[in-house]
Amino acid sequence: MTSGGAKRFYKAVSVAQEDGGHAVLLDGRAVKSPAKAPLLLPTAVLADAVAAEWDAQTDRIDANAMPMMSFAATTIDRVTPNRAHVIAEIAGFGRSDLLCYRAETPLTLVERQAQDWGEMLAWAEERLGAQLVVTEGLMPVDQPHAAVSRLHAHVEAHSDWELTPLHTVTTISGSLVIGLAVTQGRLDSARAFEIGELDETFQSELWVIDREAEDRRRRRRAELEAAERFLTLVRA
Repeated sequence: MTSGGAKRFYKAVSVAQEDGGHAVLLDGRAVKSPAKAPLLLPTAVLADAVAAEWDAQTDRIDANAMPMMSFAATTIDRVTPNRAHVIAEIAGFGRSDLLCYRAETPLTLVERQAQDWGEMLAWAEERLGAQLVVTEGLMPVDQPHAAVSRLHAHVEAHSDWELTPLHTVTTISGSLVIGLAVTQGRLDSARAFEIGELDETFQSELWVIDREAEDRRRRRRAELEAAERFLTLVRA
């Protein structure tokens, strides 16, 4: 993508249907990925969303204000050429899923984790066929091979375009179960944020959180929202 701060070099933005997908045009010229690959998008609504981001740029192009473009470019340049590696990276979170590591104290946090995280692990067992082992503390616990294999298969079932938002949700939350719950419609991004940030939210209720930490939380929430929107546009 054009680097942030570059001067806007085009006037008109449009969308055109081409063989293999939908292209975004700047003054009639098709946008390409940072790696110079054709930026062919799988749905018209995603192309419209990317075009709207380009059209919204003012005198200078702010790449950070173009999340749909960023997700699309990531899919084309990084996910598709390295699909097996990306699948393995995402599926690897199933071996150390956040939801499996519970606090020993205080009781209020223990109860919240048991409720929210326990509910998600029950869903994973019922819906995904993956029964994960829960432990207290941070010492690694070996997960059953059958559960890890099932989770890997669910990740592999996603298209390249779906893997990109799945990767984002999984890495931000630290939980493959949360990631799959979003792509399968069990959670929206707001609830995924609440569950994934349960520990941090609990700490914020006890202590004053500095502005930098709050800004990080705000960015993570925005990334989850963008990932959910991208997934919706890909599937439209």
